Amino acid sequence: MPLTYDRATVAKLIDHTLLKPEATAEDVQALVDEATELGVYAVCVSPAMLPVHADGLVIATVAGFPSGKHHSLVKGAEARLAVEQGAREVDMVIDIGAAVAGDYNAVLADILTVREAVGRDVVLKVIIESAALSDEAIVGCCRAAARAGADFVKTSTGFHPAGGATVAAVRLMADTVGGRLGVKASGGIRTAEQAIALLEAGATRLGLSGSRAVLDGLED
Repeated sequence: MPLTYDRATVAKLIDHTLLKPEATAEDVQALVDEATELGVYAVCVSPAMLPVHADGLVIATVAGFPSGKHHSLVKGAEARLAVEQGAREVDMVIDIGAAVAGDYNAVLADILTVREAVGRDVVLKVIIESAALSDEAIVGCCRAAARAGADFVKTSTGFHPAGGATVAAVRLMADTVGGRLGVKASGGIRTAEQAIALLEAGATRLGLSGSRAVLDGLED
């Protein structure tokens, strides 16, 4: 990663995100239009909003969102349908309770089910809800994600009351995966300063709903 972060560089690391349950088709189109204007990497929308037509943008979606308390087979089916409808990246939520209980085999099995459902050509990001976990559980989940063949580990849904991305969590996640997986920081990132701090801690992708505000804080 570069040591300095200009507007264009950071834009290409952003998943411009709209996951509010009240989002309409018009809202999604506005998201796509803004994403195109800002020059971001991807748009991330709820699976029910697919298909989305967005030339030049990667389409991402979520599975088991936001609680993670869905049967693994349901997560897999949801993710597979999303891929059939044009998603190229899937951000799945683990069973957070299994992680809290230290049952990393269950976490592994959950991720494997979705990995197998979408195939290897789809980018799979694993949301661990880091703010709700101990450091030990964060490490255990990251190791499970790596074993399952995930492409990224991701901090947060942005919907959990425990909070979103932190520098400490991102650094721990990055140290654990050691470059084998990407690290997506998401949840509560509202300023350029926050974004840069997370990138410097090891994040390789950012999930933002307020992408414009973050990018407006960066130099061209």
